[in-house]
Order: sequence, then structure tokens, then C-alpha cells
Amino acid sequence: MYKILTINDKVRVPPSKFELSAKDAIKSSLEDKLEGIIDRKLGVVLAVIDVGDVGEGIIIHGDGAIHYPVDFEILVYKPEQNELVNGQVIDVTEFGVFIRIGPVDGMVHVSQTMDDFVSFDPKNNVFMGRDSKRILKKDDIVKARIISISMGKEYKIGLTMRQPGLGVLDWIVKDKKAKKKGVSTKAAPKTKKKKK
Repeated sequence: MYKILTINDKVRVPPSKFELSAKDAIKSSLEDKLEGIIDRKLGVVLAVIDVGDVGEGIIIHGDGAIHYPVDFEILVYKPEQNELVNGQVIDVTEFGVFIRIGPVDGMVHVSQTMDDFVSFDPKNNVFMGRDSKRILKKDDIVKARIISISMGKEYKIGLTMRQPGLGVLDWIVKDKKAKKKGVSTKAAPKTKKKKK
């Protein structure tokens, strides 16, 4: 989920930024320090949006920089459990697909790709549903749900597309049209013919 957060912290402005106005120097220093980092509490810091109140700066002996207390706003992305996300398939492997969801990537294990028996075609690098004949391939735009989040030096995000209303966007559109017509999009189970 994208959020704008207001933070109160101290920022170090090095002498190389002294030619800028105080607010511009502080914003530049915050951008250098924060943009692109992954923080367990905040998420992925995408941008420093604005610098608010700036307190009186102090110089610490032995450090030529000025340290300012400051309020500032940042834009962050923090994935949340059960959040619905849209993304693009960026890689297809034998064990699942990787999906770009904003500034981070998530993984859908092969067992979570669709509600069907799924096989991997290494020649074409796609997954195919046995009964539905649905194909999942690189560059597909999908809707998924976050089912697990592990945070270390980087995020590891587990996704599912097996719930109703999830999957490749084309599948979702076809399912809605079929539902309006009263047609099932799932393949009927195969039955054995009885001998007479």
C-alpha cells in the first residue's frame, strides 16, 4: 500500500550543500539518505515529498556538517497481508512466476497460479491449465493477493491467484462476461462412458 508519512527526525547537511537554501539542502540530504531504502517499519522509501518545519541547526565539534531537526513527508510502499495488487509477470520459472508490483517483486508459486492442474512448458516458458487451457506467460498483467511477507535486507512477497476474481486480467474479464451469460468458464469434469 502506498502511503505518505510525516516524520520528525534530524538530518545531516554536509558542507557541499551549503550553497543551497536550508530547505533545499535538507531535502537533497534526505533524498540521498532515504530514497530507495527498505525499512522494516516504513516500507520502501520512494521519494521525499516535502520539507516542513526546520529547527535551528547545530554544528557538532569535529564534523563540518550542520545537523537540523526537521519535519518532512515521504512517499513509501509497504505491502500488507491480504492486500490486492495488480502487476506484470516479469519472469516465468519452473516453480512459479515473479510479478512486479510497484517498486517490489512478488512470487506466485506454481500451486497458486490458477485453480486447475497446472503444467510448465519449458519450450515456451509458460504455465498452462489442463482443463481451462488458460496460459500464464511473461508480460501478462495480473491481479493477485498478498499471502505472505518476509522482510530482511529485501522483501520476499508471496502471492496467490487462485481465489475468485484473481489471475490474468483477460481471464477475469472473460469470467465476468461468461457469468453474465450464465456460462461456466471452468472445464466440465471428464466422465467415463458407461458400457451397455
